[in-house]
Amino acid sequence: MDHPTERSPRPRDRKAQLAGLAAELFRARGFHGVGINDIAAAAGITGPALYRHFADKQAVLSYVVLSGIDDMEKATTETLSDVDLPASAQVNALLGTLAAQAVERREVAALWRWEGRHLPREGRREIRRRSGAVLEAWSKALLALRPELTPDDAELLCWAGLSVFGSVSVHHTSVAKKRFAQILVQLAESVLHVTLPEPLEPADETPPIALGEPSRREQILAAATELFGQRGFRAVSMEEIGAAAGIAGPSVYRHFPSKAALMVAIGHRAADRLALAAERALRTDDERDALRRLAASYVHTLLHTPELLVSFSGSPMELPERDKADLIRVQRDYVARWIALASEVRPELSLREVKITVHAALTIANDLARTRRVNGRPDIEAELTALMHAVLKVSSQ
Repeated sequence: MDHPTERSPRPRDRKAQLAGLAAELFRARGFHGVGINDIAAAAGITGPALYRHFADKQAVLSYVVLSGIDDMEKATTETLSDVDLPASAQVNALLGTLAAQAVERREVAALWRWEGRHLPREGRREIRRRSGAVLEAWSKALLALRPELTPDDAELLCWAGLSVFGSVSVHHTSVAKKRFAQILVQLAESVLHVTLPEPLEPADETPPIALGEPSRREQILAAATELFGQRGFRAVSMEEIGAAAGIAGPSVYRHFPSKAALMVAIGHRAADRLALAAERALRTDDERDALRRLAASYVHTLLHTPELLVSFSGSPMELPERDKADLIRVQRDYVARWIALASEVRPELSLREVKITVHAALTIANDLARTRRVNGRPDIEAELTALMHAVLKVSSQ
């Protein structure tokens, strides 16, 4: 007697599995490089079958990013609600849980950082609201541990701690998961215990030296940098760049054949300025002092060079392969100088551990320079430098 064919049961967490596959594709190709049919094919189902779980591609991205917020909220609630634990034990437990989550789900941090702007406005608002509530809870816990801090200072340090965990999204270096989590906890502890520098007296503003009218090419680059920084690479047209530079859109093409060419030029401009600052910083025979000076030069250049924020914060996935590779190369060449120097200063770390540490330090500066909640602080340059020094263990404290 023939028996009817038995169907394998559908996994209970099918929606989460589909979202996980989509997250991997989004991270590898960028949000715009992945279609619904690509996600369905990776899952071995049809496009219509995927629509039974998600209304569209944005819904998939929202699910992935918000699941990361869910994990962060759960970790915060569970570790900080135990009133029997002293503040130090609560904070340590929280850091351990957050570090494990960051290592286990690196793709969530990557999508939150690079693709979050593709979420619908309501989704972005929800993420800001919920992540803000989490940061507020962390700040209260830190104030219980360090009552000498002001609430604003505690918030700054918690943002820096969040950047440590988020730094796993900007590189692919890895070590054993347990060791990776230990490193992240140690780095987060170093920033949470930083003694922030005393406020500086405001310096007299030196008026810029007039160098005459910038060239048309420079005007276009400046306009593109400002627009990309405000609205993102994809949302800006060549016509809008031309209008901002005071010329007709088609005239932009006489200087740059495409938006991608503009982005690459911005990246090279940023790299040139970083390289020049690094050369000045490294004019010392003391390797530890050189790393301290390199960090200070990076923060100063970051805060005073709009091209750098645009170049290092934009998603290279949106560029053609050749241009993307060019931009990534100049960034990696610069970071390689940090890694080489940090390896000399921190011989107790393996090369991979040095890479993780350097990326954490750079991510703190990159993130906080763009975070409106903290980047308007009057002493932000000195504070970011102190945070980087703490992560790199070259503080003078």
